[in-house]
Amino acid sequence: MKQKPAKRPASSERIIRDIRRKTRKQYSTEEKIRIVLDGLRVYILKACCH
Repeated sequence: MKQKPAKRPASSERIIRDIRRKTRKQYSTEEKIRIVLDGLRVYILKACCH
């Protein structure tokens, strides 16, 4: 049987990225809709005022 090569230790940047991914805020469906509607409202206000 072949032996698998030993894994290299992960770089510090990779570790930080993994931590950020795992601790990222989880938005509910309602919160996502609210964020999109707020952005759309701002976009419309800017388009109408200029």
